[in-house]
Amino acid sequence: MGIGVPAYNRRRLVALRWDPEAGKAVRLMAEEAPAANRRDPESRAATGWGLAASVYIFTVVMMGTTLPTPLYPLYEERFGFGTAFTTQLFAIYAVGVIAALVVFGRLSDGLGRRPVLSLGVIFSIASAILFLIGSDVGLLLTGRVLSGLAAGIFTSTATVTVLENAPVGRERLAGSLATAANMGGLGLGILSSGLLAGFAPAPLFTPFLVNAIMLVIAGVALLLVRDRTGGQMRGNRGAVRLQLPGIPASAKRMFLAASPGAITGFAVCGLYSAIAPSFIGQTLHVTSTAVTGTVVFLLFGASASAQLVFRALSDRRLIIGGTVTMIVSMGALVAALLVSSLTVLIASSVLAGAGQGLVFMTGMRAITAVTAPEHRTEATTSYFILAYVFMSVPAIGAGSLAATVGLANATTIFAIGVAFVCVFGLMAARRFSSR
Repeated sequence: MGIGVPAYNRRRLVALRWDPEAGKAVRLMAEEAPAANRRDPESRAATGWGLAASVYIFTVVMMGTTLPTPLYPLYEERFGFGTAFTTQLFAIYAVGVIAALVVFGRLSDGLGRRPVLSLGVIFSIASAILFLIGSDVGLLLTGRVLSGLAAGIFTSTATVTVLENAPVGRERLAGSLATAANMGGLGLGILSSGLLAGFAPAPLFTPFLVNAIMLVIAGVALLLVRDRTGGQMRGNRGAVRLQLPGIPASAKRMFLAASPGAITGFAVCGLYSAIAPSFIGQTLHVTSTAVTGTVVFLLFGASASAQLVFRALSDRRLIIGGTVTMIVSMGALVAALLVSSLTVLIASSVLAGAGQGLVFMTGMRAITAVTAPEHRTEATTSYFILAYVFMSVPAIGAGSLAATVGLANATTIFAIGVAFVCVFGLMAARRFSSR
C-alpha cells in the first residue's frame, strides 16, 4: 500500500506515491492520482491578479452607490422636488441594502462567491442604466433600490472574497485593501460624479455612463477572481437560507456598547450624503458639483484612511478618540453654518469621516471577537442593519424638519443630536479592551 503525497507543478497536477518495490517515490499523472489528492479547479492558489480584480470590482460597485450624491441639487431643479424628497431618495437605498443583507447574506456560502458577486454587478449596471435614462422620479427610486441591493450583496460577500484572493503572506494587505475598496469606493463615486458633472457634458448622464463601462469591465474581471467555495458547498440547500439578524448572548453587552458608534457614525454619513449638497448650495451659495463632490469625498476618504492608519491601537483608545473626533466635527459643522465658511465645513467633513471610521471599525471587530464563529454572520448583519437604519431615518427627519425650520437650523439640531448620542458612546468605552 502506497502513501500519496500531493505535489503540483506549473503545467499539470501530479502526485507522488511511495513504491516499496522500487524503493522510491514515483510520479502519477493527474488522471492516475487518487481523487483525494486532486484539486478542484476553483481552489487554485490565490494570485496578485485575483486580489487586484476583486478589489477593483468591490471599488467600482461601491462607487456606483454614491454617484447621485453631488447631483441631488440638479435633480431637484430638473424635477422640482425639495430637500425632503431628496432624503427619501437617499433613504430608499438603505432599504435595498438591508434587504440584500437578509436575503443574500449567506447565499455565497451555498452558490459560490462569483455567482453572487455577478448578481451584485448586474444590479449595479441596471441601476446605472435607469439613471442614464432618468426620465422620471420613478426610475430614480428604482435605480436607488437596485443600487442598495448591490451594496448589500457586496457588503456581505466582497470583503471575504478579497481576503480569500490574498496570496500567501498578503492577508494583512488584503484586509486593508478591502477596507479601502469599501469606504474609498464610496468616496471615489462621489468625487468622480462631482468632477464629471462639473467639467464634462451632460452632467446627469456622463457619470453613469462612465460607471456603467467600468462595471462591464468589472463583470469581465470576475473571471480572474478565485472562488474558494469552488463547488464544495454548492448544492447544499442548508447553506442557502435567509441571514436573519440576531445577537448571540455572548455579544449582547458588547453590541450595546458598540451601538452608539454605529448609530452616530452612519447618521453622519447619511447627513453628508443626503443633505450636504443642498446646504452647500443654499447656505454657502456654492453650486459647483465638483466642490460638493470633494467635500463629501473627504468624509469617506478620511474614514478609510483613519481605519488603515490607526487600526493597531487598542479598542478603547479608538472608541474614545473616534467619538471625541465626531463630537468636535459636529461643533465644526454648526460653526461652518453660522459663519458660512466652506473651509470649516471641509474640516468638519474630514473630522466626521475619521471619527466614523474609527468607531465603526472598532465596534465591528469587538463584536466579532466575543462571538463564536458560527454566529458571527448574524451578529455582523445585525450591526450593519442598525447602521443603515440610522443612516436613513435621521436624514429623512432632518430633511422633513428643514421644511419647517430651515435647512441650517435642521442641520444644527441634527448635529446636537449626534453629539448627545456620542456621550453614551464615551460612557460605554470602558467595555472595550485597553490592549
